[in-house]
Amino acid sequence: MTKAVIDVVNSKGEKVSERELSDALFDVAPKTSVLHEVVTAQLAGRRLGTASAKRRSEVRGSTRKLYRQKGTGRARRGDIKSPLMRGGGVVFGPHPRSFASKVSKKVRKQALKMALTSKRQENELVVLDKFDLEKVKTKDFIEIVQALRVDNALIVTDKKDETLELSSRNVPRIKVLRSEGLNVYDILKYKNLVLLEPAINDIEGRLLA
Repeated sequence: MTKAVIDVVNSKGEKVSERELSDALFDVAPKTSVLHEVVTAQLAGRRLGTASAKRRSEVRGSTRKLYRQKGTGRARRGDIKSPLMRGGGVVFGPHPRSFASKVSKKVRKQALKMALTSKRQENELVVLDKFDLEKVKTKDFIEIVQALRVDNALIVTDKKDETLELSSRNVPRIKVLRSEGLNVYDILKYKNLVLLEPAINDIEGRLLA
């Protein structure tokens, strides 16, 4: 299997080694239609779908006819719950529903590979050996991010790192995500993708299995 090579840098932005990247993961021809399908499904799944309006039958009130059908000179009326009346039911109003749409596992995997490939091809992929954070401190985190020359980035870790997650949570345009939660939308949303080296093993195991 052919593999591309990328530099691995430390927290100071200095090259410390090189890492081979599988072409089966980082050299897949992107297809806009596939990426669009997966991102659309992902965003649709996040919608709550809780909007609701009462139909005529759900409005509380009498069903008595307001006045006789003929002879008054006025427009004919039914009961007070008519959609034409103030406080009446809503015609074709929204009701709770699920916006989720299904995308096959195969297509989701392929879209992830395409998104990863796009970051590598556009030189927006950074591989970091580790985050040198001794304690929760936003200032130290920002210094590392500046050394890496990224200001709009998705940082992917291989495991839970509370120090990193807490240090980064107030920094705009930066998101820390564990490898099991890696998704197409977040990869494409942020300009740079920063992968901790151990996270690459997890991603390869997940997508190439």
